[in-house]
Amino acid sequence: MEHNTSDLITSTNMLSFDKFKDGVLHDYYVASLSRETSLLGRREVLTGKAKFGIFGDGKEVAQVAMSKFFQPGDWRSGYYRDQTLMFAIGVGTPQQYFAQLYADPDPQNEPFSVGRQMNSHYTSRNADAEGNWLDLVHIKNTATDMAPTAAQMPRSYGLAYASKCFREIPELQQFTNLSNNGNEVCFCTIGDASTSEGHFWEIVNAAGVAQIPLVIFVWDDGYGISVPRELQTTKGSISEALKGFEKEEGTNGFYIQKVKGWDYMGMIEAFEEGISLARETHTPVIFHVDELTQPQGHSTSGSHERYKSPERLEWERERDCLKKLKEWILKNGLSDEATLEKIEQDARANVKDARDKAWKDYIKPIKAQVETTRNILNELAEQLPEKAGDIKKLLPDLVTNREPLRKNVLQTLYKAILIGGNQAVTAQQYYDTLCAENAVIYNSNLYDEGPKSALKVKPVAPVVTADSPVLNGYEILNHYFDQLFSNNPKVIAFGEDLGKIGDVNQGFAGLQKKHGPERIADTGIRELSIMGRGIGLALRGLRPIAEIQYLDYLVYGLQPLTDDVASLQYRTGGQQFCPLIVRSRGHRLEGIWHSGSPMGMIINSLRGIHICVPRNMVQAAAMYNTLLQSNDPGLVIESLNGYRLKEKLPENLDTMTLAFGVPEILHPGTDITIVSYGSTLRVIQEAIKIVEPLGVSCELIDVQTLLPFDIHHSILHSLKKTNRIVFIDEDVPGGATAFMLTKVIEEQGGYRHLDVAPRTITAKEHRPGYGSDGDYFSKPNAEEVAATLLDMMKE
Repeated sequence: MEHNTSDLITSTNMLSFDKFKDGVLHDYYVASLSRETSLLGRREVLTGKAKFGIFGDGKEVAQVAMSKFFQPGDWRSGYYRDQTLMFAIGVGTPQQYFAQLYADPDPQNEPFSVGRQMNSHYTSRNADAEGNWLDLVHIKNTATDMAPTAAQMPRSYGLAYASKCFREIPELQQFTNLSNNGNEVCFCTIGDASTSEGHFWEIVNAAGVAQIPLVIFVWDDGYGISVPRELQTTKGSISEALKGFEKEEGTNGFYIQKVKGWDYMGMIEAFEEGISLARETHTPVIFHVDELTQPQGHSTSGSHERYKSPERLEWERERDCLKKLKEWILKNGLSDEATLEKIEQDARANVKDARDKAWKDYIKPIKAQVETTRNILNELAEQLPEKAGDIKKLLPDLVTNREPLRKNVLQTLYKAILIGGNQAVTAQQYYDTLCAENAVIYNSNLYDEGPKSALKVKPVAPVVTADSPVLNGYEILNHYFDQLFSNNPKVIAFGEDLGKIGDVNQGFAGLQKKHGPERIADTGIRELSIMGRGIGLALRGLRPIAEIQYLDYLVYGLQPLTDDVASLQYRTGGQQFCPLIVRSRGHRLEGIWHSGSPMGMIINSLRGIHICVPRNMVQAAAMYNTLLQSNDPGLVIESLNGYRLKEKLPENLDTMTLAFGVPEILHPGTDITIVSYGSTLRVIQEAIKIVEPLGVSCELIDVQTLLPFDIHHSILHSLKKTNRIVFIDEDVPGGATAFMLTKVIEEQGGYRHLDVAPRTITAKEHRPGYGSDGDYFSKPNAEEVAATLLDMMKE
């Protein structure tokens, strides 16, 4: 049902009709501006100036409506069709949009991803260049966008959960730069088809339980690329399918409202009510925004005429939100045809001007490189008259290219260097300079490169004396976490069985009662949302420790870690930080599902996260301290069979730190270098006791962290002495042992110092069998290690 202007004026308490009319016309301008950006953006792709485009056309009116309620301090966690919202709240501009479409790496032109992400992927800074947290309550915040469908859901839950923490945890009230008493709302946008992902359902369940200010806008245009919603969603309607999640008196759950995406007034009324409810009462909200259209189809990769009937296409033309808004404005006397046409013309002209400026700024430095290359090659041709013809043949393709790329410049220079040989000195110098510049442009910021990098934390050794008490490993951790929660109010821990019983291995025993259930919390069995909670809390300046009960279960939460956390520094050019700590336990125990050591999978999917593999709990505590002094994310994998091993309790539990990427020599030797980590070290120590009486001297090295790995090449120094090396762990063959071998033998040049072939000893290719014998025959054992060491000495 359409609304008239008097309804809207009453519902939104407008001060005057003129002010209301001006607001409507401004919204029409923003919506028109966004539509023209989409239309022109598609043409830029189809003419070859950009690689790919996906646009927000058809969703403009819904987004200008929602923009009215997005306040400083709020967070947007959306997807790649939110350009209208960003234009409306004054965060993004069409010129920046085109700069991103062209992949302009200049942060002055493309401040959201420095050319590393495709169009409509936005970012806001959450820390300054020194790594200090910004005044987030006065920023219109955006969690950096990702393209994977429903990937925004986990961190959206965490961003909203942070407001609950700020409101309910007294210790956090002091951080007024991070929150205003938890009044901040997370605006989450998602396409209707993406609600079929398991991410959506797990997060809706978790948010309904937690009661947090999460407002989810489901954009429903009837299709998921070519697949109609009837094949996507039960009952063909996400709001109908979610009926059981609706909040009723005396229950938790969601406020759910269905609105029409072309009904400007109806959406404003509904959004005002729902968003206010979320902000004031922390009731989560879902808006099913129906009857949206996609005037240009899904993306530039295809045409929607292939799968939509003529009747459907005609229906979409009639329901186009801009057409409907224009009709409503004229019907209610808010403007006339000429004024609206002038608004449309202005929007069209401004978008074209933005496009032209963005392209000029993007191409200018490349054209300068082309010109420099032409001058260098002409000079080289004069130097080498016998090769001048071959050199000058390289120029036409480069200098006549209207849309040159940086790679075209390097390719031309390289060919000239091959022709000119040793005399192409200037060409070689310029080539090297450009390679170095492009490495910064395209290969930097995998990790924090600023002063809050974990690699810049100075090591502080544990202080133990002859009188230091000897405790079980889990008791060491318990003392550590108790001190940590007493001294650092920003730390919050949560996971399955973490709170009331103090985790399955008692590292948190008794601490929930002491520090409160809001800071040390139990969760449901939902690893994905545990990771999402941690991500959102970390983005908002807190220091979450998100526990995965066993390392085997990390797979359930792997997607947000690899696509969101691990790539965050890279895809924002070092602008957004997520200092999440994931705590888990793995390696040897009993059976297939509680003996996980999938380190190859972890280190290859989580580049960008520090991977810590402590052999004992004192070492683990020092790693936690290092991470907590940095803005880097980390995964700490405690040894399952180490919780009841005896350790001395350090006097400086709260200040000791460990240097990441610096291995430790546990047992010096001269014949064979053995490289390992975690629980396997104890098996190797047994093997060393077997071979030492036989005259074999082993140097045992604990790498301590797999990412980063041996940054000072200390393992190479050991290999130079022993000329033999073996890498041992509990991963599958070709997993982390292959990673370590490559690092030392190839990258560090260790092959030069080998007298015998290097070895790897790993678990078998299958999962470990149950029971002690299953463990013995599935993973490396002392006798197997000893036999390999003796064989190496015979070569």
